[in-house]
Amino acid sequence: MTSSTSGLRDHLGYWLRRLSDEVHGRFERELAEHDVTVSQWAVLITLYRGDATTTREVARYMGIDAGAVSRLVDRLAAKGLTTRQPDPASRRTVRLTLTDAGRDLAPKLAELADRNDAHFFAALEPDQRRQLESWIRHLVGEAHPEPPAPPTL
Repeated sequence: MTSSTSGLRDHLGYWLRRLSDEVHGRFERELAEHDVTVSQWAVLITLYRGDATTTREVARYMGIDAGAVSRLVDRLAAKGLTTRQPDPASRRTVRLTLTDAGRDLAPKLAELADRNDAHFFAALEPDQRRQLESWIRHLVGEAHPEPPAPPTL
């Protein structure tokens, strides 16, 4: 072994993963008190804010597979937090909606998310935080999003 060979702690990816694990793990423990996972929370808050309303839209918004979203929605429905409703404008479209319980829970979980972020990132000045977020978004491709998918017929 030579000292010119980079080690584990020399890689930014290692530190980003450690940070992600810490942020995710703490948030997961907070959400567990409400019987919700981080992935389920992501679906709930996406629906609550109206950022997406179908399985496909939620999948695209979250950057995950539509099948994974469908399974998450199944679990949320079993907990009484979401429902699937036919779209009156299109027989082929199913809209995801929050139940009253889901609408009540989503903002409470968002507060937990905000507190979790503050726990890890409050040491940054607001401009530093915005810059960090901008760099991360750029690195994961959000600065150059993919063109929208063609409409399905």
